[in-house]
Amino acid sequence: MADLVPVRDPADARVAAYVRLRDTNLRKSLEAEHGLFIAEGEKVIRRAVAAGYPVRSLLMERRWLEPLSDVLAGVDAPVYVAEPDVVDAVTGYPVHRGALAEMGRTPPPPVRDVLAAARTLVICEDIVDHTNVGAIFRCVAALGVDAVLVSPRCADPLYRRAIKVSMGAVFTVPYARMSDWRDGLAEVRAAGFTLLALTPAPDAVPLAEAVAGTGGERRALLLGTEGDGLSARWTAAADLRVRIPMSRDVDSLNVSAAAAIACYELTR
Repeated sequence: MADLVPVRDPADARVAAYVRLRDTNLRKSLEAEHGLFIAEGEKVIRRAVAAGYPVRSLLMERRWLEPLSDVLAGVDAPVYVAEPDVVDAVTGYPVHRGALAEMGRTPPPPVRDVLAAARTLVICEDIVDHTNVGAIFRCVAALGVDAVLVSPRCADPLYRRAIKVSMGAVFTVPYARMSDWRDGLAEVRAAGFTLLALTPAPDAVPLAEAVAGTGGERRALLLGTEGDGLSARWTAAADLRVRIPMSRDVDSLNVSAAAAIACYELTR
């Protein structure tokens, strides 16, 4: 059973894991050093626990004790209970969902294991916005794509904002981080995947046509970073360049919107 611990001082060292949650540079350093991530909100906390991530502690307003009572009954970790103003002072912003959990990270699977179990795949190259990463994972989960690979410099799927936007999909979608950007796609191709590079280039093959032409094959959709899109190296390494047809002089979509359309086409 969780141990309820009242916290009245935002500077209490016991809640140091929750400080300045919007300070991206601080959180990257702190979370990497201590092997943790933060789950925010009842649904996300439940999904993180169900996925097997260990709970190290929780920070919440008293009103969340009852809704999360079943989770707390199975947790052997301190539950720091504080007034809303104290929670907000610790985290640095108004925590409307009222409950946070410090979770321990577990080792991600190797790329080869993720490839072995998948037939459809999304690969994110250097996508740096955590909101976009979370939205892509949510699209992958909702539309039935099997797994995700992220490049070495891609944003962390277990960063709080990515988890929140994905609604916990990052806990259920198998994913791995590639260790080699330069030649990482060679391993994907060697596993039998056809590589589809999503681009707004007008001479690329319409996505629906490309999907129809590769039916029955294992397929990996490559998504590039915000603004610049896929690198020239990854575009050249693909088997096909594919595009989402546009109208009204719009040349491209936000990467997460494009991911939703592309995942639908890939799996329908």
